[in-house]
Amino acid sequence: MPEADRRLRTDAPDATNGVGEGKNGRNIKRRDNMSYKEQLDLDRIPAHVAIIMDGNGRWAKQRGRERSYGHQAGAETVHVIAEEAARLGVKYLTLYTFSTENWGRPAEEVTALMGLLFDSIEEETFMKNNIRFRVIGDTEKLPDYVQDRLNACIDHTDCNSGMTLVLALSYSSRWEIAEAGKQLAQAVKEGEVKVEDIDSHVFAQYLATNFMPDPDLLIRTGGELRLSNYLLWQCAYSELYFCDTYWPDFREEEFCKALCDFQKRERRFGKTSEQIV
Repeated sequence: MPEADRRLRTDAPDATNGVGEGKNGRNIKRRDNMSYKEQLDLDRIPAHVAIIMDGNGRWAKQRGRERSYGHQAGAETVHVIAEEAARLGVKYLTLYTFSTENWGRPAEEVTALMGLLFDSIEEETFMKNNIRFRVIGDTEKLPDYVQDRLNACIDHTDCNSGMTLVLALSYSSRWEIAEAGKQLAQAVKEGEVKVEDIDSHVFAQYLATNFMPDPDLLIRTGGELRLSNYLLWQCAYSELYFCDTYWPDFREEEFCKALCDFQKRERRFGKTSEQIV
């Protein structure tokens, strides 16, 4: 990346907020001049982190550039955060990359995004970091050349034993749940499943995410406070973290800040504090 671009990316907003920090809640501060990474308890790293990568377009607009410029910068951040998550011991990192609703964007932007997606899938990075690559979503809608690239990367990284990086592509949670319902209905019709045996655990086996645990932590960058049709079933008990920082400016220290905030939470799953102790 050109040095001028690197300088541009250092002027991120100072204030970041989430459920629990910044203007939306309590402040999460460095302790005794320690970095957030130094404060982390590596024995309590969330197993599954999901991220809504928001703010690429607004980041580019602030700089008088086209949205595609922001998407290119955001693609670099994907590699930075994926490598950091793998180093810290995160087992699954799921990134909301392209939603079913994004197909409604201007054709030239969609075309640019597909090209960027193709160029950004770097098997060398995955192999170097022992990362396994997976995809969820209605991928049949993707261009053939993108599908071929994705499938090749999935195959080549299948033996890796480190973190699993999951891209949600042409994905929406309502689409996923509807598809799971169809598959389950077909299984009932064919006698593979009895209606009386259906519960949330059985239903979850038909979701696209059936190969991994539900997210422990959901991070959304860019300042918006919504889930945007992302992992709605899976995030029933996820901890939520929102920050103002646009995705291209989201770096390792802020990722660690989100993990520090997560480690301060008490996850009760419907129980009382006394029951958790």
